[in-house]
Amino acid sequence: MLIGVPKEIKAQEHRVGLVPSSVREFVAHGHDVIVETNCGAGINYTDSDYEKAGAKIVGTAKEVFDAADMIIKVKEPQPVECEMLRENQVLFTYLHLAADKEQTLGLMKSKCVAIAYETVTGPDGRGLPLLAPMSEIAGRLSIQVGGAYLLKHMGGRGRFIGGSPGVEAA
Repeated sequence: MLIGVPKEIKAQEHRVGLVPSSVREFVAHGHDVIVETNCGAGINYTDSDYEKAGAKIVGTAKEVFDAADMIIKVKEPQPVECEMLRENQVLFTYLHLAADKEQTLGLMKSKCVAIAYETVTGPDGRGLPLLAPMSEIAGRLSIQVGGAYLLKHMGGRGRFIGGSPGVEAA
């Protein structure tokens, strides 16, 4: 199977569908992988990192969508990406369709096979193994984000989470 990884285009999204170690796994199992140039830049992976893992670098998302049997992303496809999907092409990503009629209609129109990470269950039919790591990260990150909003210049009360001698902890 030819697996394609486009660069994420949703605003403020820096993640990527596959990291080089995941590319290496797919290649080791007989798959070919193409990635859009600079797709991993937001998380500090270079095109060279992907090439060393066995991926072929292509110049545009259109090249990825045109060639790949399966597209692996992180975020839901944006309208321009839905237009590039084709019948029977597999899309594997977070979809969150309940709140997005435009995306739902775009996916239906494309006739692709859309698999939502958030609906994949564990071997026993319970649990959400692809959603759980994101939830754990979000929970841990919430402390950092909350701490940032305690700072005066962020509109907070100027509190210091850890405190220091003579300064009460938040």
